[in-house]
Amino acid sequence: MKVVATYSIKGGVGKTSTAVNLAFEAARTGARVLVWDLDPQGAATYLFRVKPKVRGGSKRLVGADGELAAHIRGSDLSPVHVVPADFSLRHLDVHLERTKRPTERLARLLEPVERSYDLVLLDCPPSISLASESVFGAADHLLVPVVPATLASRTLAQLTTFLRDEQLPVGVLPLLSMVDQRRKLHRDLTEDLRRTWPQLLPTAIPSAAAVERMGEQRAPVGVFAPTSAATQRYRAAWGEVAAVLWPA
Repeated sequence: MKVVATYSIKGGVGKTSTAVNLAFEAARTGARVLVWDLDPQGAATYLFRVKPKVRGGSKRLVGADGELAAHIRGSDLSPVHVVPADFSLRHLDVHLERTKRPTERLARLLEPVERSYDLVLLDCPPSISLASESVFGAADHLLVPVVPATLASRTLAQLTTFLRDEQLPVGVLPLLSMVDQRRKLHRDLTEDLRRTWPQLLPTAIPSAAAVERMGEQRAPVGVFAPTSAATQRYRAAWGEVAAVLWPA
């Protein structure tokens, strides 16, 4: 089982869209996928049409007697299962702090289900917190959407510096997100980001109407717009991520 977290210090960069669409593309290839929604806003939960309810709240979820399997729900896309989010996750840091070895807690919760899934996608809120550090301890890689904006490189540098300073072995896979090639500023900033961060995945996710329609359709783009440019880009991006997770 491989664990990938869609993560960024900055909000509004397409983390949930990335998680939901890559989950769909992974499942389309036959992978058994679990999406764990860790964001109190519950956007991934909503898009997969799962009831936003954590029984017993985040206290029960991560407490000493917590079991992840008790919170897993099916979705309309049968190969994709979901651990839903609700607003109780706003207190996740508090409840993690009361556990033994809190930065290892999410990893320990995942251990009993590792034979049931090929891929776990953690959809994370934008922050650096105790919950984030527990994500870093659980994930094999952080998939970090990066928008073509002036401060994007600085935000990515902050994250990589933090991981290095804390000696955390999690890998970082930056992914260009919400790119509008019609705008010269986006083209120029994309080139700058590729020069500064050569590890950026080759595929860039476009700013597209199909992606914006996900909230209306409550589904991944590949479900309602299978031939769209956005679907093709997410499909290509998943191929690149899979090649990192399972090298030939």
